[in-house]
Amino acid sequence: MGQSSSTNAPSPPRSTQRHHRSISLSSSFSTRSEIFSFMHSKKEPSFEIPDAVPTTIDYTSEIPDECLAIVFQFLSSGERKRCSLVSRRWLLVEGESRHRLALNAQSDLLPLIPSIFARFDSVTKLALRCDRRSVSINDEGLILISFRCPNLTRLKLRGCREITDVGMAGLAKNCKGLKKFSCGSCMFGAKGINALLDSCSYLEELSVKRLRGINDGGTAEPIGPGAAASSLKSICLKELYNGHFFGPLISGAKKLKTLKLLRCLGDWDRLLETIATADSCLVEVHLERLQVTDVGLSSLSNCSKLEILHIVKTPECTNTGVVAIAEHCKYLRKLHIDGWRTNRIGNEGLTAIAKHSANLQELVLIGVNPNSASLEAIATNCQKLERLALCGSETIADGEISCIASKCVALKKLCIKGCPVSDEGIEAFAWGCPNLVKIKVKKCKNVTSEVGDWLRARRGLLVVNLDVCEVETEAVDASASDGVQEDAVEFPPIISQVTVGEPEREHEPSSSTSSSSGRRASIFKTRFGFFGVRVFVPCTFRRWTNGNSNT
Repeated sequence: MGQSSSTNAPSPPRSTQRHHRSISLSSSFSTRSEIFSFMHSKKEPSFEIPDAVPTTIDYTSEIPDECLAIVFQFLSSGERKRCSLVSRRWLLVEGESRHRLALNAQSDLLPLIPSIFARFDSVTKLALRCDRRSVSINDEGLILISFRCPNLTRLKLRGCREITDVGMAGLAKNCKGLKKFSCGSCMFGAKGINALLDSCSYLEELSVKRLRGINDGGTAEPIGPGAAASSLKSICLKELYNGHFFGPLISGAKKLKTLKLLRCLGDWDRLLETIATADSCLVEVHLERLQVTDVGLSSLSNCSKLEILHIVKTPECTNTGVVAIAEHCKYLRKLHIDGWRTNRIGNEGLTAIAKHSANLQELVLIGVNPNSASLEAIATNCQKLERLALCGSETIADGEISCIASKCVALKKLCIKGCPVSDEGIEAFAWGCPNLVKIKVKKCKNVTSEVGDWLRARRGLLVVNLDVCEVETEAVDASASDGVQEDAVEFPPIISQVTVGEPEREHEPSSSTSSSSGRRASIFKTRFGFFGVRVFVPCTFRRWTNGNSNT
């Protein structure tokens, strides 16, 4: 009823995998008889092959360059390189949208600089690194790069030993908008740094590490303050012979908020007395392996805005300086103390911290031997304490750990290393510290793996990291190192500091000689490893610090 007659219509297009051509059947059949007659006929079916159509469609051609550049920003460096090979347009957009670039700054780079920065003409953050066994780019290369990158805001130089004061002067002239500058293992001197400070009036961060061009002769000129003194907010000096030459710069930087002095020779008490005033903007101070005494710490206590303080292996600092800091720096949030097992910072200083530092959120104690009374005072009074590390202490046992578990209500992360703690102390965290999310126990020989499994079962959301099989041969160190050293420290060690190393041998010694020397070296490392080996115990804890630096 009401059947409509069929009409001839082309079949849907079908594309073959190899030729991508659309083929349509010329007619269709509506009755069985027609189908039967067609099957017994000798005529070949007719097909229509239409004109060739485009095989592929580039849908990305509709994406604006701006959106494509935003997509590239979410890719890694390797992924961006592969994307740049897709088409000429992608190559152009990827090069114009790349703002960060790291180059191997060997001398062979010089003839390639024009072509590299013709493609990457929008670079604002540049890192130039050269291996110490290779010859780096010279002044000509640095000046050419600075001419090609006038909008450079961040520059990092590592191992570029062929760059002199002339190259630094050219850099300062062409890149006046520089905001962050970092150099390590370079050979230019005070004139190069002063040229940078005089021309780059927007400079906010300066980091200098192992700058060998600063001599100690009578003609050595002081560094700073320059035009950058009005904008500098962070200064980091590391492993310098003559770090005190930066004194005028540090004193003249009135907006300075972060000061890091790490393993620099010289007496620093006088400089701290100069810069530590009531109107100082200092918020963060790191003092590591320096010749600084309680005089310097007492002067530093005048910085009422101080929030972060690291006192690492400064053997002349005692409880007196720590008490002064606690009494005057009411905003102290993070405190790291590495007593170097000298027992000069102990219960008196920690009790003062507990009494006056109600805002304390992070505390690291390494090589400090507090008693139960001072730890209980900290656990009771510092109610905002969220991160705690106890390393290399001979007096922190199960009783002290149980006290922390019962009284540190806000504690979120805990690190215990090299302390006489047993399973009984760790079990206390099954009920204590309700906000605890991670606990890390290392080199505590009385702690077994069974208590870790038991604690995980009791508190399923708690991350338990137990290192119970590691032999205690490493030393605890609160060194604020920024990574693996590029080469050995060349200045002489501080008093009581022993460096363990093996000289290079031109000829292979006999087996007996090597075995005996190996035994002597192992004994030497075992006895003096604390002073010679640089391994930071709570390295994970430092990541907590960086992650919460803005809290």
